[in-house]
Amino acid sequence: MTVLSAAVLLFLVTDPVGNAPIFASLLSHLPAGRRRAVIARELGFALGVMVAFLFLGDALLGLLEISEPALSMAGGIVLFLIAVRMIFLDASEIFGRAPEGEPFFVPLAVPLVAGPSALATILLLRARQPDRWPEWLLAILIAWSLGAVVLLAADHVTAALGRRGALAVQRLMGMLLTTVSVQMFLTGLRKFLDET
Repeated sequence: MTVLSAAVLLFLVTDPVGNAPIFASLLSHLPAGRRRAVIARELGFALGVMVAFLFLGDALLGLLEISEPALSMAGGIVLFLIAVRMIFLDASEIFGRAPEGEPFFVPLAVPLVAGPSALATILLLRARQPDRWPEWLLAILIAWSLGAVVLLAADHVTAALGRRGALAVQRLMGMLLTTVSVQMFLTGLRKFLDET
């Protein structure tokens, strides 16, 4: 996998266009300046979590004794479930109800940006080719930067797309992610069968 393909995959997994209406809705009660500050803070949290998973992924996998095929298959399953929810549910229902008040860490940073599928993808990239970690870090930064641009303009994106447009984009990304998730699962299954 190239840096560009990894960045595109992470961008699809973090789904900033589909998340823009959720961000706009959850922060609609805040003044415009405060909204941007909260989004920037949450994006910083999300980036920190994703980078931590990139560098601590090996230790975590070793501690839990998780093999690469198991991680690939589990990541594929989690990604598939989220993709199916993206296709069939409204954006605000994908991750459930948010707590009242100004969001802090949850649900904007985690799981909307740094969700289980994004973290599983990062762990899988590092597990498959650990020596390419600088490339994976670059892919994370590219995907995060593009997502940050979209989310910081969440109000404008939501207004431009409209409710139906946002749902259409969300479902299109869900369809793309279903194929990625199936491929992840099949890759893990093939590797498991080769090892047995």
